[in-house]
Amino acid sequence: MPKNSSLSYSLFALPWALPLTLLAGCGGGGSSSTAPATSTTTTPVAVTQALTVDFASLSNYAAPALPAYYDATVSALDNTPPQDPVDDKIATLGRVLFYDKQLSFNNTVSCASCHSQANGFDDSQRFSVGFEGNAFTTAHAMRLGNSRYYRPGDTFWDRRAESLEAQASQPIQNAIEMGFDAAHGGFAAVITKLQNLSYYPALFSFAFGDAAITEARVQRALAQFERAMVSTGSRWDAGYSANYAPAAPDRGLGTPIASFTAEENQGRALFMNPPNAGGAGCVGCHVAPTFSLAANSRSNGLDAGETVVFKSPSLKNVALSGAFMHDGRFATLTEVVEHYNSGVQAGPALDNRLIGPGGQPRRLNLTTAQKAALVAFMQTLTDTALVADAKFSTPFR
Repeated sequence: MPKNSSLSYSLFALPWALPLTLLAGCGGGGSSSTAPATSTTTTPVAVTQALTVDFASLSNYAAPALPAYYDATVSALDNTPPQDPVDDKIATLGRVLFYDKQLSFNNTVSCASCHSQANGFDDSQRFSVGFEGNAFTTAHAMRLGNSRYYRPGDTFWDRRAESLEAQASQPIQNAIEMGFDAAHGGFAAVITKLQNLSYYPALFSFAFGDAAITEARVQRALAQFERAMVSTGSRWDAGYSANYAPAAPDRGLGTPIASFTAEENQGRALFMNPPNAGGAGCVGCHVAPTFSLAANSRSNGLDAGETVVFKSPSLKNVALSGAFMHDGRFATLTEVVEHYNSGVQAGPALDNRLIGPGGQPRRLNLTTAQKAALVAFMQTLTDTALVADAKFSTPFR
């Protein structure tokens, strides 16, 4: 099994090659706001005029309440830099930056324009509209929930950025997305623009101790806000919390969930069980309980001869996405399931869990009812708490 790989923008793969102790190996904190941090600091007028942020009553980004099954096997996969843990002040700054259209060259788009909270921090469109309104991205936007618990932590579909920090400023400087490319002054022009906005000197001073605005600080703030987008509020989470058994070989993942319908439990069994046990083996790459990608996953065979090893985001809130795969080629989860059932193509980057007997791409031969059950199960991963949590909504008045 290759160790430095990632399943290409997939939704399924096959788990028998992974030790069962990894089945709980992706995790995240809940979207609960819990008790806010408090301070005697007065919020400057320049901030209150533009934002709903209160320096004396910050939202809790740093220490969300986590369920018991987000245990040591989950925290071991946290890609937060050990020297830079999530801080409420810095994440609050990240929230403002995330929603601020001033970070685009002509003030038309923000990070949230392509990563909408209502869509699980995804885009409802196949390709996102750029800052000029007449050009589109070449890849579908990625969901952001549970990005904290993917190791090694690289980002973008093609894994070209080594961390959330390295990724954070690239869309701002993209010629199509937000427009501050070299022709428009690069990040130096962004810094000048932020320095001239009344609320940012105070926000940076509050977060970092002084008003200096740098690309590294913008990256840290955005990354911390995104790492705080952890998901534990789905129907699956509620059901699994009663079944969690840390001493069991499968940690209770194979136990039927009492609150599920028969179809949802059928889909759960297909997702969790390997092909040699009657399942589809999806959890082998999309690891419960956060359904983030296993680090050793490779391509999912969208195209014959594929050589690029892609990654996918967590499957939490996947049913809220507007399109699927790196290029958004599938419009429905039903199409996605059919790809893994009958459409996987051979290529040098194909994950070995998608290779069947004789070295050919595996065919699952699922029935119509089984395919529908898998879709029903994925819909139980919708986290309504995360998509409604005010601390992840726009702070602008």
